[in-house]
Amino acid sequence: MYQRDKYKKHSKKYIYDFIKSHPFATFVLNGERILATHIPVLMKGDEENLTLFAHIAYNNEQYKYLKDGIEALLIFQGAHDYVSSSWYKEKDISTWDYSAVHVNVKLKLQTREELEQSLEELVAHFEQDQKDPIYYKDLPKEMLQDHLPLITGFWCEPVKIEAIAKLHQGFEQDDLKSVCRHLQEKNNPLSNQLKEDIEKENRSNP
Repeated sequence: MYQRDKYKKHSKKYIYDFIKSHPFATFVLNGERILATHIPVLMKGDEENLTLFAHIAYNNEQYKYLKDGIEALLIFQGAHDYVSSSWYKEKDISTWDYSAVHVNVKLKLQTREELEQSLEELVAHFEQDQKDPIYYKDLPKEMLQDHLPLITGFWCEPVKIEAIAKLHQGFEQDDLKSVCRHLQEKNNPLSNQLKEDIEKENRSNP
């Protein structure tokens, strides 16, 4: 990951909270070519001792390369958007604001029992806020028996974590306010979230 020093994030709490808030990751590994899949990834442990877990389908091209001990990369991305030079008081270079966490991991394949437990936790995590949640154990037993042989789960042990938040740190307040106003005027969820991220970052690092 390319990181200018002023955008680097070293806080373990920041990284933990970021992954928790952005669990839909890009899973990258080397096969005969570089392969990527977009999957939900959850965590076990805490910010000091973190393990991640996920699963993919057997018919995914990545499946045949999954082995204990191989290295892969998980990419978690936050809100991002283009920032126009026309939003500043004086002309400057246009840019793109964003945040992301890269986690290099070693893989360990799950047993069937571990996979079932992981799926229960995954579904519970995302169903808990639904009005009428349907949990993993609520699904028909025959459906689960048919589904489990089609997927494989794996643990992801972090070996290197890098984080960045490029959110207009160090800019004058007038320019920050203008950037945030223009992002809000776009009136879409991604731009609105980026506006909030910029405001939060520059409140904590005035």
